[in-house]
Amino acid sequence: MSETRQVLESPEEVEKAVSSFRSTFESLQNEISKFIVGQENIIEDVLIAVISGGHVLLEGVPGLGKTALVTTIAQVLHLDFKRIQFTPDLLPADLLGTNLLIEREGEKTFVFQQGPVFTNILLADEINRATPKTQSALLETMQEKTVTVANTTHRLDLPYFVLATQNPLEMDGTYPLPEAQLDRFFFKLHVKMPEHHHFAAILDRTTGIETVDINAVADGGAVLEMGTTARQVPIADTIRDYMINIVLATHPDNKNASKEVKKYLRYGASPRAAQTILLAARIKAILGGRFHVAKEDIDAVAIPALRHRLILSFEGQAEGMTTDKIIEDILKNAE
Repeated sequence: MSETRQVLESPEEVEKAVSSFRSTFESLQNEISKFIVGQENIIEDVLIAVISGGHVLLEGVPGLGKTALVTTIAQVLHLDFKRIQFTPDLLPADLLGTNLLIEREGEKTFVFQQGPVFTNILLADEINRATPKTQSALLETMQEKTVTVANTTHRLDLPYFVLATQNPLEMDGTYPLPEAQLDRFFFKLHVKMPEHHHFAAILDRTTGIETVDINAVADGGAVLEMGTTARQVPIADTIRDYMINIVLATHPDNKNASKEVKKYLRYGASPRAAQTILLAARIKAILGGRFHVAKEDIDAVAIPALRHRLILSFEGQAEGMTTDKIIEDILKNAE
């Protein structure tokens, strides 16, 4: 599927595109919420990442509905979907595919057998239970949307998203994701235990005899079109500078870095983090009824966009500091 690039020129076109965007987004949220209970913020953030063309890392203990959320999103978007259960013995070829020697009419030729990454939505289930070598096999697919095997490059269909689930690192049998791969995730979202009042609805929908029908309310073309609309939301120079200052403030060697950043961080966020914040903030602006980015939009997406891109120092790990706390402090002091 090719990506559309319709430029909005007149106020009427802008109004129509924004109205369509919000209507489709709300329909997606409502359809997903028919089955996924008590995770409204997670649903919104995943949809923001998907529309932006980004990948999402969902972290939480088993049983919180991370896998169910991804499969439900695939249903409402009517996209091709594949799931890979990551295990320590999973090999890169199991993900990407391999060349098979086939004999046809007396001649032997190599034919490429596509792996499960050739899809629209790839669920990388428990991604941190595979070895770093296998995890890194996704680097090219996540950035370039291509697969290279035996010096031949194969292009993936658009849209293409990796929605990965991860168990907390302190659990047995997990491997930390390489920094280069973490940086390729648009958002890292923490899936938490549902509130008490949500448990009844969860139990009713998962243990009763009635099943919830999930309907497709959009397709790949609609997702690409929404992404094009979002990329045209303007941002003032002052707001852009505000965002850049936040990203630069995460670097310990920056002259404006706080004492906490210098002490607790080893590495700050990359330019890809700024791209993530801007894309997500543009969508937040549309959802807020505006066609311009405000500071509140930047602040709303900074933590999920930055938390996995900051590397704690030894002191930070020893004292139990979290990247979320550091980002909160940076936002409080940002100008």
